[in-house]
Parts: sequence; structure tokens; C-alpha cells
Amino acid sequence: MFEGFEEGIVQTGGTPLFARWAGEGPAVVLLHGHPRTSSTWYAVAPLLVAQGFTVVCPDLPGYGRSGKPTPTADHSAHSKRAAADAVLQLMRALGHEGFAVVGHDRGSYVALRLALDHPEAVERVAFLDCIPISEHLQRANARFATQWWHWFFYAQPERPERVINADPLGWYAGDPDRMGAENYREWRAAVSDPAVVTGMLEDYRAGLTIDRAHEEADRSARRRLAMPALALWSTLDDLEELYGDPLRIWADWADDVRGHGIESHHHVAEEAPAELASELAAFLAPQEVFTSRP
Repeated sequence: MFEGFEEGIVQTGGTPLFARWAGEGPAVVLLHGHPRTSSTWYAVAPLLVAQGFTVVCPDLPGYGRSGKPTPTADHSAHSKRAAADAVLQLMRALGHEGFAVVGHDRGSYVALRLALDHPEAVERVAFLDCIPISEHLQRANARFATQWWHWFFYAQPERPERVINADPLGWYAGDPDRMGAENYREWRAAVSDPAVVTGMLEDYRAGLTIDRAHEEADRSARRRLAMPALALWSTLDDLEELYGDPLRIWADWADDVRGHGIESHHHVAEEAPAELASELAAFLAPQEVFTSRP
């Protein structure tokens, strides 16, 4: 994986992040979701490099080979604000003052926080398979709780660690044929580490508490995304089934937003990498100008 990429631990001034990077041209950072690592981008990242972009793929704080913050009672150490700050410091350490952000699943929440908190740095932002956490929770009903029950289980203290660490490979059920052999091996090593499991669970605990509060404060202050935004979702997943057109939700957060579904299950970077890379490259191209809004 990632032939021609550099990789290593980058000291950010806070949580050190493991990252891979390569390419020349406009910079974009790709943020993975749960329970993946940066290796989920193994097919997408080289395609973007070939399209003329500098691509940076970090493991999020608490995940993979990145640093593991010590949990705090208010979950602030694992908040999306803390993760966004770490990603910002990573990009600056690699020499990028301005860049685009692409986030999938939990990484999308970090991307949203980074774009809201640091609009001077984020030039474009793409969200894959998500709407804001607070929007999910405002719409939470029995159907959502049934289909997304893991949010509420992961938020419980201690018990999820005991259950998951008893058989992490059985719990997460990765498939090397669908993931790719090397990506699978990296994922397997990550989820087999109890410190990573706690980091991932703290991500969810922060989501239902401090992250939700931060988003609700943004809405009260009428903070919006002024940079171009892209929302893509997997049509074989359940986001559109739950909420209809996700663009209608994102239009309440972004001045310029476009997007559509991609035929894929949830882990779109692994299942539809060529289509995803093509969509991202078109969106990230400097000459792209948005002219419509739903």
C-alpha cells in the first residue's frame, strides 16, 4: 500500500499523529472513519496524487498508530475540536497553511469541526456518509436508535471495552477480500489493541456530549461554512433511507454545497475507490466554481 508515500509519526505539539503523505500540488487531508485507520484510503490516495494533489492520510487521535489521549471526564480530550486541532497542527508541520479536508464517517465530524473552527485554513471540505452529529440526535427516534444502536452502546462507561476486547475481530468483523489484504492486516492490528478500542469508544462518548454541545453552539451563533462543500453518501447504506436527501440538511450548514449518492456500502473508499477519487478530484480542482445550492 501507499507506494511512493512517506510515513511516520508527526509531532503536532499535542497528540502525535501517524500519517502518510505524497504528491505535489494543492494539499488535501483524508480523514478516515470508525473502525478504520488511514489505510482505508489505500486505493483513493494514489489516484488523487496522480491527479496532481498533495495527499495526507493520518490516523485520527486515538486510532491506529496515532497517540492515545488520556480520557477525561467531559470527554474533551477526544472531542472533534481536539482532533481538528491536531490535524491542523499536522498539516502545518508538513508545510501546508491552506488545504482541503475530506472526512468519512467519524472523520467527517472532525472535518466539520476543522472547517468551522479554522476557516482561514480550510479551502474546501467534503463529507462522506454523514450529517452533523446534532442533526442525527435531533431526529433520533426508535428507527434511528434501532439501526444506530451502537452510538448509545459505545457511549456507556467501561462495559463496551469489556465486550469488544473479549473478541475484537469477531465484533468488528473485517473481511480481507473486501478490504484488501494489507488494509485488513493494519485494521486487524489496530482493533486488537485495547488502547485503540478505548480511543474509538471515547470518540463516540465525546460525540453524544461535548461534540453535540459544540455543534449546537455553532447553530445558536449562526456559524456556517463559507468555503465550497461536497456531500457524498453510499446508496447501499442507510443515510438516505433515514433522512431523504442529505443535501437539504447540509444546506443549513453550508453556503455552497452539492453532492449525490455513490453506489457502495458504507466503506466507500474501499468499495468504490475509482468513482470516489474522480468525484473528489473534480471537486478539489482549483478552478471548480459552485453555482447552485439546493
